Amino acid sequence: MNFGILGSGSWGTALAKVLTDNGQTIYWYNRSQKAIDQMMLRRHNAHYLSAAYFDTTQLKLTTNVAEVIAQSDCIIIAIPSAYVESTLSLPDKNIFAGKKIVSAVKGILPSNTLLLNDYLKSEFSVALEDYFTILGPCHAEEVAAEKLSYLTFSGIDEMTTHHIAQYFKTDYLNTVENTDIYGVQYAAVLKNIYAVGAGMAHGLDYGDNFLSVLIANCADEMAGFLKMAGIKNVEVGHINNRNHNYASSVYLGDLLVTCYSLFSRNRTFGNMIGKGYSVKSAQIEMSMVAEGYNASKSIYIINQTIKAAMPIAETVYQILWNGLDVKEAFDKIEPMLV
Repeated sequence: MNFGILGSGSWGTALAKVLTDNGQTIYWYNRSQKAIDQMMLRRHNAHYLSAAYFDTTQLKLTTNVAEVIAQSDCIIIAIPSAYVESTLSLPDKNIFAGKKIVSAVKGILPSNTLLLNDYLKSEFSVALEDYFTILGPCHAEEVAAEKLSYLTFSGIDEMTTHHIAQYFKTDYLNTVENTDIYGVQYAAVLKNIYAVGAGMAHGLDYGDNFLSVLIANCADEMAGFLKMAGIKNVEVGHINNRNHNYASSVYLGDLLVTCYSLFSRNRTFGNMIGKGYSVKSAQIEMSMVAEGYNASKSIYIINQTIKAAMPIAETVYQILWNGLDVKEAFDKIEPMLV
């Protein structure tokens, strides 16, 4: 199977490392020819995970998205959700025909509040059977450092899901598989929102005790949303009424690591807000995208229909988008937690 990667940030670079460590030659899109030239010369991505070195004979680097797609059987999309549509503004609407798509996107496309699979179906007629997800719990930095991590692969075609997952299994990376395409994607979106909230609490100088209670309530809130909106959206019959355990690694585990880890860009973003930064100044200060920012608005819009009880996620949204004072907001959250 020939793999292509769209996206050269931290997560795309980490996944490229895993595949090349397993002997794969990859087609890899980078929007900057200068960055490509530098990578071929220095053998590493100077801007992201610069400690990860590559055998450049395994890299087919290009600034041409269509070329990567054409040369690959399986395309991994590892682009921040806000830039997916501009990157995939391709005239050939049949370009993904016969391809397998693996989403490493951890957000909702903000312009239309769609998950990636729904966007690909609408714009490129990609069937759900040809769509898979690759999610945590893990951080790109720890994967690149070869610290033992876990990846969860989801797809309704269980045999192909297993086949794809095998290409990523290494002595430092274990793979898990399930069929909950919608549930794992919504969980990935929500955990980023909650990590922003956890960062806010840290910036406000709350202690570990409060943070543990806050995250426990976030987990309960996330499970409530998933039960109401997650796997119900998978086409009837594809998952054989199989139940999914929301305390497992791709749900609760990813929530915990994103809320607690110093590697978490969403936690870092929230911490800055808690310390008094404006949203704009925090975004300027950071060199990477915090998916929880746009995600908070997208989930707020989606939940107008779902109507799940989401006081924490809604509070994060109100702080980031409507200027609600962060200290006053958390004063209101405190008595709501159980």
